[in-house]
Amino acid sequence: MIILGLILLIIGLIAGIGILWTIGIILVAIGAVLWVLGAVGHAVGGRRHYW
Repeated sequence: MIILGLILLIIGLIAGIGILWTIGIILVAIGAVLWVLGAVGHAVGGRRHYW
């Protein structure tokens, strides 16, 4: 999810499309939260680790 968010950020920046930039920021933020929760041992979506 983080990688998809970064790709959308780059495409949005290059193409000048604001909605892609916004969606990319949201995906990066959600991916980072899920990554941190999985790293500290909390179950995310029924899984112990989030990749």
